[in-house]
Amino acid sequence: MAEPRLATGIWVSAYLARLGQANIPAYVLVHGDDTAGAVLVKCARLDGTAQLYAREWDFETDIRSWNRIADGSEADVDDAIRRQRGFDPDLWVIEIESRDGRALLDEEGLG
Repeated sequence: MAEPRLATGIWVSAYLARLGQANIPAYVLVHGDDTAGAVLVKCARLDGTAQLYAREWDFETDIRSWNRIADGSEADVDDAIRRQRGFDPDLWVIEIESRDGRALLDEEGLG
């Protein structure tokens, strides 16, 4: 059975609130489509490196999970974001700042 999907704008608001409760600074860098835009989450580790996460759909299990799609210098991760934005005008980009790379994406309730 397919997972119910929240409108992207609602999911982003809930995610930002969850990050705020955990004292993890977060910013919306790019505001995408409120209803169905995809989301990239950049986790800046404040040492010149970053990770980039995207949600990917597994057709076989019908589960959407967060996967790290880039990990390296912040400049390289920013280039990956630019490439993604080049072919997805509805894309959201959220940046968080977390020295230990904690993004909260694997926590319950952020499906």
